[in-house]
Amino acid sequence: MKKDIVLVGVGGQGIITISIVIVDAAIGANLNFRQSEVHGMSQRGGAVESQVRINDGDIYGDLVAKGHADLLIAVEPLEALRKIDYVSPNGIVITSTNPFKNIPNYPDTKQIMEMLGNTKRKILTIDAEATAKEAGSLRAQNVVMVGAASKYLGLDSELLRNSVKKLFEKKGQKIVDINLKAFELGAKQLKPLEQ
Repeated sequence: MKKDIVLVGVGGQGIITISIVIVDAAIGANLNFRQSEVHGMSQRGGAVESQVRINDGDIYGDLVAKGHADLLIAVEPLEALRKIDYVSPNGIVITSTNPFKNIPNYPDTKQIMEMLGNTKRKILTIDAEATAKEAGSLRAQNVVMVGAASKYLGLDSELLRNSVKKLFEKKGQKIVDINLKAFELGAKQLKPLEQ
């Protein structure tokens, strides 16, 4: 089993949290991993990228080469488009449809989605904002994205759920329950990009 995953979004969207959940599940599956934060802006709204490599064999580097990612998980659609060149021709892009308009000339979201659709890669979308709201907290959008990606990560869903539980248990059962619901709803609401 080998998965090269690129995670993108903007500061404050929980990109590093997504990587922590995936890495913890990989540890639970006795897999090798490498995780790196390629770009990280501590300020809210700055671009954030993390890369996670999982393998049952050796991993010889921390970074995913352009054109070799099996999966791109984007909590923000413009960031998905900016990093699409990392995805292999057979790779999958899972993106939220909700823009984080952090620049004055942010492009039209419909135009971004059309451009993603023109990349000839499998594009799956989810309204992470509405799904997180349904789960009980807008802050759970990142866990919605983990749920949405769960069947493409090559990891057992129960390991991913356990990782979510562990990560949030210090914040209390209510937060754990919201995030588990976000995970479940994310897994059910993913759909192909409508062209």
